[in-house]
Amino acid sequence: MSAVGSGGPSTRRALHRRDWLASAGGASIGAIAVGFGLPRPALAGAQIEEPLVDSVRLALAAAVASQAPPRPAFREARERAAYGRWRDQADTRLARHKPEAQARADLLNTVWYESARAGLETALVLGLIQIESGFRKYAISPAGARGYMQVMPFWARLIGDGDERRLFHLQTNLRFGCVILRHYLDMERGDLDMALGRYNGSRGRLAYPQAVLAARAGWAALPLPASMRAG
Repeated sequence: MSAVGSGGPSTRRALHRRDWLASAGGASIGAIAVGFGLPRPALAGAQIEEPLVDSVRLALAAAVASQAPPRPAFREARERAAYGRWRDQADTRLARHKPEAQARADLLNTVWYESARAGLETALVLGLIQIESGFRKYAISPAGARGYMQVMPFWARLIGDGDERRLFHLQTNLRFGCVILRHYLDMERGDLDMALGRYNGSRGRLAYPQAVLAARAGWAALPLPASMRAG
């Protein structure tokens, strides 16, 4: 699955440029990511509510419509085996944040499904969750953003059913978060710095994108099935 869907060559160049920045930043960027991964108040939740034209609002609303994800299914046995290897290693890495085995399994299955559904790289979504909430399901930011991906309540009104309490539901939160990030990537024509900054409410400042991409690098180091790699 392509990291950002139909972003094309310019999107891939943006990803490669961000990879270089994440590695060039060395310890300073890594320290930011590690620091944000520790238990602490949620980082983000400053997304700005912007007017949406009806066509965009309706498209986003359709994208977040509830549908239970299937269990991972692959056409080839080697893809299933690759997913199993990734799951095992990702589970070990996630254990430092979430001690409950079933909670880890549910989160990883849902991240895999929702990132692929939105045309996002799985490692990028995991990196964003690590920085946004430290993998805390009930995290709330000072601005009121909720859950793993720190979704602002106004999104429930704009493109959901208006029930902001559902933003603490695992799949609902990841569905909203992935759809919103996909929307911002499309708005920014694949520029990850700008899209991540817009997600965080800090567009144009590099500290947050660098932290997310440093966290992403750790997840991207795990062996991924072909369907979960960047395009």
